[in-house]
Amino acid sequence: MIQGSLVALVTPMSPDGSVDDVAFKRLVDWHVEQGTDAIVSVGTTGESATLDEDEHCATIARTVELAAGRIPVIAGTGANSTSEAISLTRCAKEGGADACLLVTPYYNKPTQEGLYLHHKAVAEAVDVPQILYNVPGRTAVDMLPETIARLAEVPNIIGVKEATGDLGRITTIRELVGNGFAIYSGDDGTAREAILLGADGDISVTANVAPAAMHAMCRAALAGNAEEAARLDADLEGLHSALFIEANPIPVKYALARMGMIGEGIRLPLTWLSEPARPTVEQALAQAGIR
Repeated sequence: MIQGSLVALVTPMSPDGSVDDVAFKRLVDWHVEQGTDAIVSVGTTGESATLDEDEHCATIARTVELAAGRIPVIAGTGANSTSEAISLTRCAKEGGADACLLVTPYYNKPTQEGLYLHHKAVAEAVDVPQILYNVPGRTAVDMLPETIARLAEVPNIIGVKEATGDLGRITTIRELVGNGFAIYSGDDGTAREAILLGADGDISVTANVAPAAMHAMCRAALAGNAEEAARLDADLEGLHSALFIEANPIPVKYALARMGMIGEGIRLPLTWLSEPARPTVEQALAQAGIR
């Protein structure tokens, strides 16, 4: 089971929107050096919504190639079409991903039974470890803890990314699924408390810009050292909120560009961070000791 800080990696792009392979390699090498515990490739933060299927599969395979066995790679392969999710999950397995992260089907708002059958179908179609991803703020559908517990019985469904920010959910899910099923926070602002309550780590946006600090904070929380985790998290609090001042990944890409890690590339309908929002992100970077 992967534990700790799992970065929801941005997909670096040139100003024309093409994937920037030089920056891509720089980011992966940096995360390995900084102690990030795993890379999540082509999730929401990786702009999965604007990559076509060929680009999606190629980006996963390239992440695996760049990681070169030094760090686990989890591929974002969710879709609101079950057949598309199966296709993306299959290509992730073929590309060498260690596991897949599947967001609940968005927009078409399935029932709890529909969610169960969707994820069960993908798990039965592709023999690769799979992590559920519940983020109702983006998908307009909420996978309830009872549905997660049902899906935990499917052999290759190994965990869930719970991104509601509701700490009570962490406790409820843990009680329902026991200790052999991974629970990851998907909300940086409450990740520390979630881990102290029994989560196994954080699939993190903040880790894009503060990987070593997020790794250290998660490790302290996993060790049950609440005081040390709180001390480390205090410097990151500004980033946890500022990186969502506009839609993710707009602010985090701006922050990484300011750090010289990537260029100013993002795909429509997302746009570059607005002028009024920039001081907030820059102040949060300074608070975290990032220049």
